[in-house]
Amino acid sequence: MPHPIELLAPAKDVDVARDAILCGADAVYIGATSHGARAAAANSVSDIAGLCEWAHSYCARVYVTLNTIVYDRELKQVERLISDLYYAGVDALIVQDLGILRLDIPPIALHASTQCDIRDPRKARWLEQLGFSQLVLARELSLKEIEEIHQAVKVPLEVFVHGALCVSYSGDCQASQVLKGRSANRGECAQICRLPYRLLDGDGNIVSTRGAHLLSLRDLNRSQHLGEMLAAGVSSFKIEGRLKDAAYVRNVTAAYRGLLDYIIAANPESYCRSSLGVSDPGFAPDLTKSFNRSYTDYFLTDTREPGSLASMRSPKDIGQPVGKVKKVLPGRIVLDDSQIRLHNGDGLGYFDQSGEFKGFRVNTAAVGSISPARPQTIPSGTLLYRNYDKQWEDAVAHAQPQRLIPISLSLSALAWGLALDATINETGQTVTVSQPLELAPAKTPQEAQRRANLTKWGGTIFDCREVEDRVGDMFVPASVISSLRRAVAEALGHCIAATRKVDYRLKEDPSAEIPAKALTYHDNVANRLSRKLVTDHGASEVADAIEVKQPTGEKTVMTTRYCLRRELGRCLLTPEGRLLKGPLTLQGPGGITLHAHFDCPRCRMLLSTR
Repeated sequence: MPHPIELLAPAKDVDVARDAILCGADAVYIGATSHGARAAAANSVSDIAGLCEWAHSYCARVYVTLNTIVYDRELKQVERLISDLYYAGVDALIVQDLGILRLDIPPIALHASTQCDIRDPRKARWLEQLGFSQLVLARELSLKEIEEIHQAVKVPLEVFVHGALCVSYSGDCQASQVLKGRSANRGECAQICRLPYRLLDGDGNIVSTRGAHLLSLRDLNRSQHLGEMLAAGVSSFKIEGRLKDAAYVRNVTAAYRGLLDYIIAANPESYCRSSLGVSDPGFAPDLTKSFNRSYTDYFLTDTREPGSLASMRSPKDIGQPVGKVKKVLPGRIVLDDSQIRLHNGDGLGYFDQSGEFKGFRVNTAAVGSISPARPQTIPSGTLLYRNYDKQWEDAVAHAQPQRLIPISLSLSALAWGLALDATINETGQTVTVSQPLELAPAKTPQEAQRRANLTKWGGTIFDCREVEDRVGDMFVPASVISSLRRAVAEALGHCIAATRKVDYRLKEDPSAEIPAKALTYHDNVANRLSRKLVTDHGASEVADAIEVKQPTGEKTVMTTRYCLRRELGRCLLTPEGRLLKGPLTLQGPGGITLHAHFDCPRCRMLLSTR
C-alpha cells in the first residue's frame, strides 16, 4: 500500500486555513481561544467547527495547537477547551505540556509539539509510548538523525520544511522569560534572537563582524530535499507561519504542493496524498517572492560552512538585488544596469552607511529609473533590493484558488428507469443513484446534451473528468439528469464522510521509562499533573519550569546547534579558533548580556545570563 504523505500548512484564522487547503494543504494547524503558542492567532471553537466540517469534505485535517505550558490554575479551563474541540470535529491536538495526558478528556489524537524538544530516538520512543500519534521533530536534525528516529518508532514523523527558524531548540529557550518576562513557552516570545548585538572577546574587545544580528537565523527552505526527507521517514511536511498573511500561506503551500505531487506521481506505488482533490492556486508560486531572510536547509544536510546559517546584516526581508543607484535627481532615481523590470508600487530597500536596512515604495517605474513615493537621499553606487513585487503580490491576492475532486460518471438504462454511477478517481470509491423513469425513443440525438448536463458541477467540490453514456438515443428530460447529478453529489459527500480516516488517542504504556530521571527547568514542568506524569514514568528529581520558579545564579537560557564561532569561521576545533579569544559575550539593547559557552564534543552553543 502507498504511504500517505501530508502537507501541513499554518493558519492564523479560518480564512487563511481555507486558502491553505484550496492551495493544496492536506492538513492545517490553527490556534484556538488559548494556549496556542501564538497569542495573536486565536480562534473561536465555533469557527474551528465550521472549518472542520468544510475541510473534511476533502478528507483534509484540522489540528489545533495547545502547545504552551499550562499552569495549575488553568488545567480545568484547558480540559473544557479540549472537550469542546473534540466535539467540534478537530482531528488532533498539538501539545507540549504532558499534564494534558492526565486530564479527563475525550480520546482525541495527540501530537507531540516541536516544543517537546524531540532530538533523539529515546525521547521519541518514550513520547510514542505515552500515546502520541504523531511526533514533531526538532528543526535541527539531520537526515541521518531523522532516519534513526524513524527506525525507533512506528508513528508518523512531522518535520518543518519552510519558514522562520528559532536559534534555540524549540521548547528549550528561556531567554525571553528571563530577560523580558515574556515566556516563549507561553506564546509570548520577545524574539531576543532577532536583536542586534555587540560581540566582545575574552579581553573585552569588540569583535568586528559582518553584521550585528548575531543570533538571527536565515529562513528554512528544504524544497530541494523532499525526496531525501521521504526516504528518511518523514510523513508530514510542515510549513511554519501561524502569523503569516494569506498571500504567504497561499504561495508557500502551492509551491510545496507542486513539488510533492511531482514526487508522488513518479512513485505511485510508494506514496499517495493523504487528502482528496486537485488544487489550482490561480497563480504561479515562487518561494523567492514571499518574506524570507535568505534561505538555508539548516542542519538537514549537516551544514557546517561559515556564514551559511545566519542573516546577520538584518532580520528583515532584504529581497532580490535589482541594481545600483547611478544618481539621484529631484523626484527620480536613475539606476545603473538594472536587470529586473520594476513595477509601480514595488517595495525597495538598501543598506545605509550605518548598516541599517531602509525601505521605500516606488511610485512609478520606468526603464532604467524609478520615482520614489517619498524623496530619498541615497549615495551613488548603493545596491537596491526589491522585497515587495507589487505585480506578483496582486496576482496572488486576486487569485481565486480552487480545489476539485475528480470523478467519472456512467449513466445506464434500467428496465424501470436510470442509474448514475460516480467514481472518485483518486480512491476508486463508487456510489450509485437511480430514478424510476419510463424511457422512450428520442426524436433527435440526445447524448451530447446529456453529456453537457452531466458535466455541470459548478458550485460543488467535484470535477467530472469522464462520462460514459449507455442510454443511447432514448429521451431523458434535462430535469431528471440534474436531479441525478444532485443526488450523486450528496451521495459522494456521504461516502467521503463515512470512509474518512479518524485517528484517536493511542493507549499509554504505564511501564514506559522516562529517558532522563533528573528533570531541570529546561524540561518545562509547570503543573501538578505534568509532575505526576513524569514521576509515574520514573523521574526521581523534578525542577519547576522557569516560568513557575526562576533559579538563582547563572542560567542557560538558549541551547543551540547553531554555533556563533563556526558561523564566523572561528570554530574551536580549527586553527582559526585561536584567532578569537574567549570567553565570548554578546551585548544587546536594554542592557541584555549573554555569555557564550561551547560544548565542542556535541557541537552545541549555550547562552547564559547571570
